[in-house]
Amino acid sequence: MGRSSRAPRRRSIKDVADLAGVSVGTVSNVLNKPALVAEETRIKVEAAIASLGFVRNGSARQLRAGTSQTVGAIVLDISNPFFTDVARGVEDRLAEDDHILILASSDDRLDKQHRYLRLLEEQGVQGVLVSPASNDLTWLDQTRARGTAVVLLDRPSPSPQICSVAVDDVKGGDLAATHLLELGHQRIGFVNGSTKIRQCADRRKGVRKALRAAGLRIADSLVETTVSALNADGGEEGLERLLRVSEPVTAIICANDLTALGVLRGLRRRRISVPEQMAVVGYDDVEFAGVLTTPLTSIRQPRYQIGRAAATLLLNEAGSRTHRHEQVLFQPELIVRESSGPPAR
Repeated sequence: MGRSSRAPRRRSIKDVADLAGVSVGTVSNVLNKPALVAEETRIKVEAAIASLGFVRNGSARQLRAGTSQTVGAIVLDISNPFFTDVARGVEDRLAEDDHILILASSDDRLDKQHRYLRLLEEQGVQGVLVSPASNDLTWLDQTRARGTAVVLLDRPSPSPQICSVAVDDVKGGDLAATHLLELGHQRIGFVNGSTKIRQCADRRKGVRKALRAAGLRIADSLVETTVSALNADGGEEGLERLLRVSEPVTAIICANDLTALGVLRGLRRRRISVPEQMAVVGYDDVEFAGVLTTPLTSIRQPRYQIGRAAATLLLNEAGSRTHRHEQVLFQPELIVRESSGPPAR
């Protein structure tokens, strides 16, 4: 006969008590209040725990205590390195307070966002960090009313009663466009996502603000294209549209670095040199931006710090009934590299 495929039985607190020759209550005290147990007995119980490989049932303990050490985060797309770095900041900050992170991607879809929120609440998470997939945040009111702490991630709060951590994306769009204008570009392409996404809408506002400040007509100086996915394939899709316009652009701003990667890939396939024939500016300044064959000029966001700040706000709110809501707004920074230069003469 072959070996049984049944998983070994999880050892219980009663198994520990039987092996150590003590009561279940004594084992519980060793786990939770060791100062109440005589040293000789405590050593005997700890030896039994080690021998059996016993692991306490954390979920049952949390149910008895009415608390949880779990935090949820719903981001737009965890495959985007921006959110990966933000999640690392969240995770590291939570670990300092012995909390763990459950991470989910909404893929910019409201149905997935709402479903994950429901599942996280059912798991009894202490709080949720949310990068919203739409501008309508009324659905968060019910979550907060049920006692789950909420912090908006990478999105300014529309209410002083909701904590948030974000970056000034209007400023970021302004920095990107101003940089190209100062290089001499007069006709700029913009590969963007849906303006239903707050970040995309604000970056668009910033780009248009810079063009107006330079005295240029938007209709003459800006060619915008909206792609369905803010990734490399979306970037190449946007590039194809921009290259088909009758009056060509000399520079392209991308909504994030992933779309910029697709733009650079498409330009290379078409043997269009960067920056000599086309300047390119990304957004986020993720890790790969500086190590590409043509290093990417990008708008830097403090990704890791965003995550840490959001986790700190959530822990503070979940742990205090008198918590003072805060809205943290980081400032972006232009990082100039080799992908941007003056237009060809």
